[in-house]
Amino acid sequence: MKGSVGKPLVRADGRAKVTGQARYSAEVQVAGVAYAVMVTSRSARGRVASIDTAAAEREPGVLAVLTHQNAIRLPGGEGAVDLSDRVVQALQDDRIFYSNQPIAVVVADTLERATHAALLVRAREEPEKFTVRLDDEIDRAFPQQTFSSAGTFPADEVHGDVEGGLSRGAARIDQTYEMPPETHNPIEPHATIAVWSGPDRVTVYDATQGVFGVRKKLAKAFGLRPQNVRVLTKFVGGGFGCKGSVWSHVVLSALAAKQVGRPVKLVLTRQQMFGMVGGRPRVRQRLRAAATQDGRLTALSHQSTSTTSRFDIFLEQAASVSRHMYASAALETRHRLVRLDIGTPTYMRAPGESSGSFALESAMDELAHELKMDPLELRLRNYAEVDPSNGKPFSSKSLRTCYRMAAERFGWERRKPSPRATRRDGWLVGMGMATASYPANFNKASAVARLLADGSAVVQSGAVDIGTGTYTVMAQVAADALGVSPERVKFDLGDTEMPEAPRSGGSQTAASVSSAVLLACRALREKLIGMAVADPRSPLKGAAAANVQVADGRLSAGGAPDAYADVVARAGGRPVEARADAQPDQERKKYATQSFGAQFAEVQVDPELGQVRVARLVAAFAAGRILNARTARSQFMGGMVWGIGMALHEHAVYDEKLGRIMSRDLADYHVPTNADVLEIVPLFLELEEDLHVDPSGVKGIGEIGITGAAAAIANAVFNATGRRIRSLPITPDKLLL
Repeated sequence: MKGSVGKPLVRADGRAKVTGQARYSAEVQVAGVAYAVMVTSRSARGRVASIDTAAAEREPGVLAVLTHQNAIRLPGGEGAVDLSDRVVQALQDDRIFYSNQPIAVVVADTLERATHAALLVRAREEPEKFTVRLDDEIDRAFPQQTFSSAGTFPADEVHGDVEGGLSRGAARIDQTYEMPPETHNPIEPHATIAVWSGPDRVTVYDATQGVFGVRKKLAKAFGLRPQNVRVLTKFVGGGFGCKGSVWSHVVLSALAAKQVGRPVKLVLTRQQMFGMVGGRPRVRQRLRAAATQDGRLTALSHQSTSTTSRFDIFLEQAASVSRHMYASAALETRHRLVRLDIGTPTYMRAPGESSGSFALESAMDELAHELKMDPLELRLRNYAEVDPSNGKPFSSKSLRTCYRMAAERFGWERRKPSPRATRRDGWLVGMGMATASYPANFNKASAVARLLADGSAVVQSGAVDIGTGTYTVMAQVAADALGVSPERVKFDLGDTEMPEAPRSGGSQTAASVSSAVLLACRALREKLIGMAVADPRSPLKGAAAANVQVADGRLSAGGAPDAYADVVARAGGRPVEARADAQPDQERKKYATQSFGAQFAEVQVDPELGQVRVARLVAAFAAGRILNARTARSQFMGGMVWGIGMALHEHAVYDEKLGRIMSRDLADYHVPTNADVLEIVPLFLELEEDLHVDPSGVKGIGEIGITGAAAAIANAVFNATGRRIRSLPITPDKLLL
């Protein structure tokens, strides 16, 4: 039987999703559930001076109206609730830190009654001086270390004589690039159902990217033992970072359920998704670069300033991308934070790398233009054979292959270097390219594999499938390790009663969980072999374990077969089980682990209206072993489409006089639609051999597809129009000024 890993198998959960059998968190059937609706603040900063809930409480079916005046006091005293990686507001005091902050929760027996009663709550707010403008607080910017799934890194890194290198260059650029605040809009909004069974035990169905993180944070918030908090998430309707943290509504749903004494469901409205559950922050980046006449970098400086809330810390590690990309004798990266009166930002697909790559790859394009050099050639001349930040060799790097694959498929040789040199049907046509990269993250994960009496297998890990195909690819990995067909493997996930796995974020799930699944299934296979060769009733009795072959659900040695089902039956018919942990070892630390790719874009620009149309996106990626070609293609394509949104559409617009986001629905907050996506061609190496990155040889692919895409589009716009847009999104007004 040939292995199934890499094959484009259809999704194991596909039928359940298209037939409606899949139950998302808000759809889980819980007896006696009540419905909660939040009331949110109008002010960006201040206090709740008074709150009148009498009218709401008189409405039929209303069970409670919770405010800071009557909500259960959580352990830790007054104020916001510190959940270690997030500070949230849970009706513990009267402080208002941002517009759209929850200040009351109405609980009723139906959603309609709760919604109506929430409209009757009257809060009088005492506003205080606030600002949502980066420039107002830029003088108070402070350094902040960077965080990633791989660890903690300093805010600043400097290697070599940067200022000297900048002065020696034959060509120099010094430009500032701006990313606007962006907001998550997954199809499934945030949703939580909390069910208490006694005073110290709670079960939660949550739309989350990490069930163990929710368990840990709720246990801390309510002073519970983690074992007394069970969290389940079987399906997620889009998780791109915003569902990676525990927000106010999760704590509030559990608080409300405890207070009213019955299960409570809380689902955010689309408008409540803006500000309350994070998003990409505003980022301002200064890029300085210099190169010799033949294109060799003499220095590169990347300084990033991003926004966070008054009460918490989140850093968009935008400059980190420059630490690993291009060879330069002098390299400087710096991160600064500015506090504003906003909700805390959060991870948003490829946090740091997506925003950082826009600035870095735009700057490289500008430098190539100054040198009158092909942008691809400039990147090749500064190709980093080792990690520029630490000198470590890459565990694997196939970026040259990606450049070649994408350039040939795209037709890069037809590009005319002079701006405005190509027209088609009255439109200006331009081509641009950029490098893509993302860390190959790998964290500790555990899995259990069981062989059942009929010879089929059940494999479990407490990971979450956020739509990427985890159900499918883990079954493929398990099937190959056990020597059975994927149809004979059931992979289950999303429950804190299963072996622990990291949250599905940072492109780490495939690498981490597949490694645990691989090791668990290998251990199970060896256990079955040991049982067979030691069993006097087995045809393999006395055979050397090393000589036993595994295929098609049976063991064999010297031509004698022994089916898995028979091995289990002779042992009494009970499932045979093996567990395993996978985690980074010391050998991995000797290498720099990154995925790489190349993005190429062709745009058409209406010279009179300034309208930009992305005619083609072609990209090639190298990301270790591909577990499923079908789901991989979907992930790469999804990231590339999001790159169109980043380049041309997405912008959470604040009213600076009111301090609130005005684009609070999908009518005003624009994302790409079918009409915006013409031709998307993701190419990828099906196997980039990497013996060091993790046991499965996998690098994550969920986020690399967006990196470099916005820069490639912006560079193509410059090639088409001669106008360099350094502040996203690229809207018609910026091209017509």
